[in-house]
Amino acid sequence: MLADPFTVLAEPTRRRILDELRTSSHSVNELVEVLNVSQPTMSKHLKVLRDAGFVSVRTAAQQRIYRIEVRPLVELDAWLQPYRELWDQHLDALERHLDNQEED
Repeated sequence: MLADPFTVLAEPTRRRILDELRTSSHSVNELVEVLNVSQPTMSKHLKVLRDAGFVSVRTAAQQRIYRIEVRPLVELDAWLQPYRELWDQHLDALERHLDNQEED
């Protein structure tokens, strides 16, 4: 069963992991060091992210190297688009209102 992406991303440590992976791939040990969490905790979070499709893993010698996967983020972005448009409409209306206030 695929996890709800919002549930997956609700966990702050998982968002921090994605933030680290945004610029480059990292081994589990690198992520443990950078984020200052235990290796078992890191492995648990990486498994959740991997199961949800947010990260992929490859093996290099004795290391497991994780990288971010864009597809789930693109899907979230597409889902959020109508809400951004709604927000923009409200901000535009506020701007018009404030402009009218200045004219008075």
